[in-house]
Amino acid sequence: MPRLLLAAALVTTLVPVPQHPAVERLAIGETFTIESAVLGETRRINVYRPPAWGEAPDAPRPVLYMPDGGIAEDFLHIAGLLQVSTGNGSMRPFLLVGIENTERRRDMTGPTMNEEDRKIAPRVGGSAGFRRFIRDELIPEVNARYRTTAERAIVGESLAGLFVVETLFADPELFDTYVAFDPSLWWNDGRLVEAARARLEGPPLNGRRLFLASSADGDRGDAIRKLVAVLERQNAGLRWTHDPMPGETHATIYHPAALKAFRALFSL
Repeated sequence: MPRLLLAAALVTTLVPVPQHPAVERLAIGETFTIESAVLGETRRINVYRPPAWGEAPDAPRPVLYMPDGGIAEDFLHIAGLLQVSTGNGSMRPFLLVGIENTERRRDMTGPTMNEEDRKIAPRVGGSAGFRRFIRDELIPEVNARYRTTAERAIVGESLAGLFVVETLFADPELFDTYVAFDPSLWWNDGRLVEAARARLEGPPLNGRRLFLASSADGDRGDAIRKLVAVLERQNAGLRWTHDPMPGETHATIYHPAALKAFRALFSL
């Protein structure tokens, strides 16, 4: 090695390397997995429990379930909304349970006869199985792990909103409150609206609540307006609200709509 390079190498090895203080990972909640026999796969579940304000730390909480509940999905911003809303007294404290996606378009959609719908993913139409997973596996696991009350709610946007509305009319006893933002009611040529019409002519939905919010995106809004028209004629005891938000797009509606919905539905 030439002397100049050797000298440079020796100097480099003698220069002290700055030592950075140790860091700790920031944790806002808990994560666990379920080996789902219903779905035949492992599902990751993220949980956030807002700090107790004026109540015992281990007081039982109602539970807010959310599809699209992964860390890289909608879990963090909804957890933040619960944290600040609970802290400022604008909503009751809920346990937030986020369901991380594996095959989103499979889980959030029902069967479809529309060929274009079937092109959006390799597998679609699995909402009934996803609902069984929530009912038979996830809810019992959450109740076993945490102190919960009997009150349950579900929130979702877009395809997750479609799943929320479908669940209301397919299995209304599963949740007390259904919150759907810009639900993709165009799926299967809007046949869920007709299914809702038929269901509303059946047994009453007393004690159930539905909050709908819609953005300025026209195609989605048309299907939502059709559902609203059905609800205006026949609601079967369902307490429902439709909040048009023309200043929002499909990409921006979730957070501001959730703020309005949680204040309206879950106030102290």
